Amino acid sequence: MAEAAAEVASVLDQAAAWLAEGRQVALATVIATWGSSPRPVGSQMAVDDRGAMAGSVSGGCIEGAVVHEAQQVLTTGEPRLLSFGVADETAWSVGLACGGKVELYLEAIR
Repeated sequence: MAEAAAEVASVLDQAAAWLAEGRQVALATVIATWGSSPRPVGSQMAVDDRGAMAGSVSGGCIEGAVVHEAQQVLTTGEPRLLSFGVADETAWSVGLACGGKVELYLEAIR
């Protein structure tokens, strides 16, 4: 539990540093998982307007798609609910062929 709290704090610290530098930042949070999922609920990933990342929401298999969606959130300011899993036609392309599903909430932070 302490390790997970330290990881979230590290992601939020990096997001705060980017904001202090004048960058725009989006935060993705795992809000639900089903079946085999590499990261637990509460895992977070920050993405800045340059595409830099801190943290992880999937152990690497969907991060590219999340970065792409984060850029859209930073452009529009509208949060998004993202789902990735075997029932999704993008499951194989993002690397979730293991039978799991993950749902994320993605929002711009200020």
